[in-house]
Amino acid sequence: MIERALHNQIVQSLQRFPAVGLIGARQVGKTTLAKMIAEHWPKECLYIDLELPADYMVMSEPERFLSRHAKKLVIIDEIQLRGELFPVLRSLIDMDRCPGRFLLLGSSSPDLVRQSGESLAGRIAYHQLSPFLLSELSPDKMDLLWIRGGFPPSTIAESEDASIQWRQNFIMTYLQRDLSVLGYDIRIPAMRLRRFWQLLAHIHGQPVNLSQLAANMELSRQSVRKILDILQETFMIRQLQPFYANIKKRLVKAPKSYIGDSGILHTLLGINTFDDLMRHSAIGTSWEGFCMEQILNQIPRGWDSFFYRTQAGAEVDLILQQHPGKAPIFVEFKHSQTPKLTRGFWSAQKDLQPKACYVVYPGTIAYPLIKSVEVLPLMQINKIWE
Repeated sequence: MIERALHNQIVQSLQRFPAVGLIGARQVGKTTLAKMIAEHWPKECLYIDLELPADYMVMSEPERFLSRHAKKLVIIDEIQLRGELFPVLRSLIDMDRCPGRFLLLGSSSPDLVRQSGESLAGRIAYHQLSPFLLSELSPDKMDLLWIRGGFPPSTIAESEDASIQWRQNFIMTYLQRDLSVLGYDIRIPAMRLRRFWQLLAHIHGQPVNLSQLAANMELSRQSVRKILDILQETFMIRQLQPFYANIKKRLVKAPKSYIGDSGILHTLLGINTFDDLMRHSAIGTSWEGFCMEQILNQIPRGWDSFFYRTQAGAEVDLILQQHPGKAPIFVEFKHSQTPKLTRGFWSAQKDLQPKACYVVYPGTIAYPLIKSVEVLPLMQINKIWE
């Protein structure tokens, strides 16, 4: 079994904080990781899954029940299903603030973070579990991870067909069951929501035009905005915000939308094999989104991420900034063994004066493109922030 990169970080947080929150998409491996931690935890552990009717009922009197297990590490799965538990947990923690009391798993954010933050401020540390990252696998698995995506059942499936089937089932289950289980009230048929998701796949890596999406789906702008927010809160998409600079340029202000997992993107686009991907017009934006997720799920806390685009054509795929007002870092993504930068990149460089520029490509050797730009293999992206 692959040990997830967060394993040691969560253990360290449990040794320091009374509660630790682990959030991430459904089926991303939160429960598996929590049980791995429980196997080696020095105290006895109690696992409660709030999706199970019996466990849900057990928590009908949470203070009384949890008080009986005060010396154990209590793991509560799908904690967002019982938001009223957070004040109870605060009360129990304040009676005994020893570390490692609760490990809380959740599949939606930011509502979960808001609810727990209001009650458990100063008592909880958060970690987000992403799908598999290339740094957790061997370098020769890059193409497999890219085409299948990082959800563990898809990544390590016994065959390509099994991986495809898992992703198809995941999409159907997410739309037909998971959204309602997570408490979202979307009064739109599942097949219509799937069509909306497919439209987002076709504009993967592009600024979102709410009016155009609303017209295509025959929905209001407010409804489209709500669905986009729900997809982001459940970790299905990423919305990258524009970088605002104090320059006299007309900027593109709409966020760019990305399907969070490359395997889900490929399924929505009908791309089943790596050969299909190599021939598909979406190969460039697929590579961009895949690499971006690798970076944004590994970069240390405290960094902000944006894109930059002006009406005149200046453009950068990803801008990273550690502190507001500091010179940013530029990152471009090129699926080519001989990457070339466009005039728009050089215009953006002139506009913003970055402190460093990188191009992430599918090769294996890092080298300087010119004095101010370095080309990096995906396996060496940690150089960007080190």
